[in-house]
Amino acid sequence: MEKRDSDLLEELMGTHPELTSLWEEHVLYEKQIAKLESKPFLTPSEDISLKQLKKQKLEGKTRLYDLLDQIRTERASA
Repeated sequence: MEKRDSDLLEELMGTHPELTSLWEEHVLYEKQIAKLESKPFLTPSEDISLKQLKKQKLEGKTRLYDLLDQIRTERASA
């Protein structure tokens, strides 16, 4: 994450519920992914779970960046 994104995110945490929720989900997915990736071997169901978690993390991150861009646009036009 770029510095300007992390700065804006830090500024808005706690005051923007959707943004806060998306960030908390992102961090949770990162932890779950790291836990699975640290295993030397994954069962087929764990492998599927890992792929689903990565997809969910990416979708959430995309939404997070879209929301940050929307907030920047709103601020610029105000």
